[in-house]
Amino acid sequence: MSQTAEVLTASRPSYVRLVGVVSVAHFVSHYYIILLAPLMPFVRAEYGVSYTEIGLAFAAFNIVSAVGQTPAGFLVDRVGARALLVAGLLTGAAALIAAGLIDSFWVMVAMFAIAGVGNTVYHPADYALLSQHVPSNRIGQAFSVHTFAGMLGSAVAPVSLLVMQSQWGWRGAFIGAAVLGIAVAAVLVAFRDPSHVQSKSAAGRSGSDNAPAGWRLLMSAPILLNLVFFAVLAITSAGLYNYSVVALGALYGTPVTTANAALTGNLMWSAIGVLLGGLLVGRTTRHGLVAAIGLAAMGVFTALIAEFDFGTVALIGVMSLVGLSSGIIMPSRDMIVRAVTPPGSFGKVFGFVTTGFNIGGIVAPLIFGTIMDHGNPRLVFLAVAALSLLAILTVATRPGRRGLI
Repeated sequence: MSQTAEVLTASRPSYVRLVGVVSVAHFVSHYYIILLAPLMPFVRAEYGVSYTEIGLAFAAFNIVSAVGQTPAGFLVDRVGARALLVAGLLTGAAALIAAGLIDSFWVMVAMFAIAGVGNTVYHPADYALLSQHVPSNRIGQAFSVHTFAGMLGSAVAPVSLLVMQSQWGWRGAFIGAAVLGIAVAAVLVAFRDPSHVQSKSAAGRSGSDNAPAGWRLLMSAPILLNLVFFAVLAITSAGLYNYSVVALGALYGTPVTTANAALTGNLMWSAIGVLLGGLLVGRTTRHGLVAAIGLAAMGVFTALIAEFDFGTVALIGVMSLVGLSSGIIMPSRDMIVRAVTPPGSFGKVFGFVTTGFNIGGIVAPLIFGTIMDHGNPRLVFLAVAALSLLAILTVATRPGRRGLI
């Protein structure tokens, strides 16, 4: 029986509930990624540390996440996605509780490294669960809901954390965030998925499909192209999110309020685009073409920002179109990875390719910070445009799964 036939045996209520639970876990992962940023002034004030020193907590979290995500993917394929996802949620929650209760800056840095360990499981476990249990004709929508939930976690985190900080201090906010993770872990433990037997049998037969195992699979051309694709998308996103406001101010004298409104439009329409992209992938199998068109639109609209001093309304509109284009790409991006992944390897493959997010997060400040330091804000937008067009090559030249055999 094929993998598609197996997943179709799952009842509709089962996989819908599964998508909901996994998406809530993704919400928590993004919530934890954002957690320190809005609370940073309060943490700095209490410990009397510099921005560089507190940056060590960010670095510890991201480095551990980047290094550990692929090994976590191997574990997901070996011991099961749900168990690892529960462990990741509880690890992150325990680290935040310790950071909130123990009065030591260096313990806090160490706990963010531990939280990074917990963060390694989300992408491989989430994508493995969705890929194994959601019917093929609904998987694109499932991916879009999953991505949207992560964006929602990023959006909700600053306001909710500051509310908790106002009531209980930053330590209470840490512990409050930990309670969220524990609650979601409890829901996952209680969740009963009747299709888990099919999942295990599919995983157990992965070797029978003559697919290469382990690192040989990850070093194959289709998987490496997807890693590059994810990394380039992460660099373009980080460039716009972190540097568009200052670049617009330096290039055109755009007021900060206007530039932030344009960025907000970009983020909001990116989230809407993710949901629209989920509907689109259910109506076509040409996911590479969808991604290429979206990337081309991103490149064109971003280049226009580099070349024309738009008024307030037009700037917000064009930045929103950039966000819409980038959002529509995301479900197709995930479908492209799934299409070249052999059954039983979803954890390791998605764990590996989503390391591109971490790579992009490390590389982007080096690129765009250097551009701004050299006084060339126009190049911020031109670089994003060029990278968007360059990314088309990763989807236009991708070999099929037969390249894995």
